[in-house]
Amino acid sequence: MSSEGIQSIIQSWETVRFELLNTPISSLGLKIEGSPLEPLTQRLLREMTVKRIAFQPSFYLTDSWGCPDRVPVVGIPFYLADRRLGRIEEEQTGEVEDEKTAMMFLRHEAGHAVNYAYRLWRQPDWVRLFGAFTKPYREEFRPDKFSRRFVRHIEAYRYGRTYAQKHPDEDFAETFAVWITPRSNWRTRYRTWPVLEKLEFVDRMMRTVGRERPRRPGWRLVRPVESMTLLLADYYGQKAARLRRAAQGYVDDKLREIFPAVGGKALGPADALFRDRRADFVTRIVRWSGIEDEEAGALLVKLESRCQALGLQYRLRDTTRRLMDAMALAVSLAMDFAYIGRFTE
Repeated sequence: MSSEGIQSIIQSWETVRFELLNTPISSLGLKIEGSPLEPLTQRLLREMTVKRIAFQPSFYLTDSWGCPDRVPVVGIPFYLADRRLGRIEEEQTGEVEDEKTAMMFLRHEAGHAVNYAYRLWRQPDWVRLFGAFTKPYREEFRPDKFSRRFVRHIEAYRYGRTYAQKHPDEDFAETFAVWITPRSNWRTRYRTWPVLEKLEFVDRMMRTVGRERPRRPGWRLVRPVESMTLLLADYYGQKAARLRRAAQGYVDDKLREIFPAVGGKALGPADALFRDRRADFVTRIVRWSGIEDEEAGALLVKLESRCQALGLQYRLRDTTRRLMDAMALAVSLAMDFAYIGRFTE
């Protein structure tokens, strides 16, 4: 084999993936500085500076988005610090945050950090508007998708745009995220909604309390990347049980039921069925589920991409039946999302 051929093998994605998967996460040398995350965190800090907020959160890499309980620091998934790891995350889970989604999460987590830094949850008006901070936290919730007492911000499917209804702390974080987003035009967008009072509260607090520098007591980070000694492959192995009930796995199982393995010559790719009839799908999904056109389109992209990844086909003579089944699945998924903000089994 020529030296060029050997070099090609060494540099192939399969080789890179194998090496990464067999490396402890803590040994990957991950940092926010100099990574694809740095411009995003700097953008958030600039947005906070423009709003003249004296507090600016610290960021660290961990296994998921979040702030440790009542600790004003922002945790970011480690795989976003390396594009190669982002590619593996997408291969393993079916999705990875793009820049728009990452900024939505950053603004949301900044809302938590601000709440914790200034202990806003202790203020009587905070309790009156958002509820008791000590309210039990529920992983599953049944929001009112038509409620105008909450902002609509995060678009990721596992949350939907009703995430503010999950808990008072999430309500504040989502409200803060809408308030701080450049050009969100929140005063006009929500001018007739009861939630405007919450947005005005955030605006008032940031113009008063937010001008002060909060105390910075000591804290402990939860699962910093430096402590994650699992091999990357084992990390994804541990996630498997949770991912099995996530949108990707659920969609895959249902798509295989609709498009079982078939033989013959007159076959069509299942992904083309969603792509070629997209307008019809969107119309029916929106009509029956109440979600927005953009959300319906994103769901169809998901179904189309999974069909393509799985190599699903169908007999052309069965087009009408397969189309009806696919439409029923899409509407069902959209209704799940509209009702509880996530997919269900």
